[in-house]
Amino acid sequence: MSFYRLARSRTITCFLKTKICPFETHERFITPNYSFFHAYSSYKTLAGNFIRRPQESWGQTANILAFRRFESARAGEQAEAVSYTDDDEDDNQERDAYNFNVQAIDFPGGRVTFTPQIKFISESTDKRVPCYRVLDDDGYPIAGSRFEQVDKETAVKMYKSMVTLQIMDHIFYEAQRQGRISFYMTSMGEEAINIATAAALSPDDIILPQYREPGILLWRGFTIEEFANQCFGTKNDTGKGRQMPVHYGSKKHNFVTVSSPIATQLPQAAGIAYSLKMDNKEACAVAFTGDGGTSEGDFHAGLNFAAVMEAPVLFICRNNGWAISTPISDQFRSDGVVVKGQAYGIRSVRIDGNDTLAVYTAIRTARDMVVREQKPILVEALTYRVGHHSTSDDSTKYRPMNEIEHWKTARNPLADSENGFRETVMNAIQVADKTEKSSLKELFTDVYDRLPSNLQDQEKSLRETIKRHGQDFPADVPL
Repeated sequence: MSFYRLARSRTITCFLKTKICPFETHERFITPNYSFFHAYSSYKTLAGNFIRRPQESWGQTANILAFRRFESARAGEQAEAVSYTDDDEDDNQERDAYNFNVQAIDFPGGRVTFTPQIKFISESTDKRVPCYRVLDDDGYPIAGSRFEQVDKETAVKMYKSMVTLQIMDHIFYEAQRQGRISFYMTSMGEEAINIATAAALSPDDIILPQYREPGILLWRGFTIEEFANQCFGTKNDTGKGRQMPVHYGSKKHNFVTVSSPIATQLPQAAGIAYSLKMDNKEACAVAFTGDGGTSEGDFHAGLNFAAVMEAPVLFICRNNGWAISTPISDQFRSDGVVVKGQAYGIRSVRIDGNDTLAVYTAIRTARDMVVREQKPILVEALTYRVGHHSTSDDSTKYRPMNEIEHWKTARNPLADSENGFRETVMNAIQVADKTEKSSLKELFTDVYDRLPSNLQDQEKSLRETIKRHGQDFPADVPL
């Protein structure tokens, strides 16, 4: 059974409907054909090499770059590199100036022609970069769409993983509201990005998450019990209770521990990817961020570093329209995030993040290109955050309630398949809740072979404080 058939089921059909608020949806904005926004607008790709355009074709080829066929036998064969430029009138003026007196300079990065005309690069273009999509609003493949078929076993695992992730989010969120854990963040509405991406990657690829990617760990074998142990800070938590909830990490699953500061993982990913390249590994680094993360300096440093060093890293931006309470209209004036890649010389693509097949196909294709060509790629996935930013947030203060309810009900993908999975998650929580917490001494271990004097003093001070104020210290934390 292929994912084509699976998409027809009533439950997953709801999930795969993809009208993406707050992004305006136009027919020309959605494309069933997979196109990369090329890193170099003045070059075209041909047989794997960048070839400079013949000067005599200046006016004829100013608007679009020819496509190349990739070596991959999958959907990458149809990938296109497209450049979006200004209107024909400006191009004709530049062509006339060019024909009038051709002069150029060899400058670092390539040959630059001179022009007697003053021409400013426009701050925006009439065309928005199209969004790759496979399934229509009813969950059926769009006519002419190109995507990779998924075998029955993988399709069923993807479906079950999305169900489990959604139920886990609901129950852990409720546990926080009951005071059983201190904090939680859900992935509601973004399950497809989690699971389809995980399915498209290799287990050897190193994941540098933001904080809304637990589905990748779930796919790779991280158990519900391990999620519960981390959130409850039990003695069985691999992080020994040192991290706040949802800050998962697993060396076994090539999943770098979540870090609270925004976007710090992006330059780190460039460095990790470069080390993989030096070691000739058939793997890449995969770094996630939200649209808010692209406003951080680390986003720009990470992309520039990766581009200059030609590091095999796949940057994935979950553009869900909000950086906590800040809408994207208050974050940047560019056409989303996808266009930022070209500024750094990185091939980029925009995809429908709520279309499971589109995510799977695009990520699998992009991953193959990154590893084969040893260069970075930026993927912008348009999606929607159904839940609050975290348990510390109330999104009804800045988003219409009817919009949130619409995504919780009409677009709830898996409402009829929850019972068995809910029992599994509830059992894991009950066990973790009764398990002894990590010992206080673990705050000071695993960093130094011999504890330095300043930490010895801190531990002594902490224990004295607990003795004086024992009633304020959690009774279930061993001293």
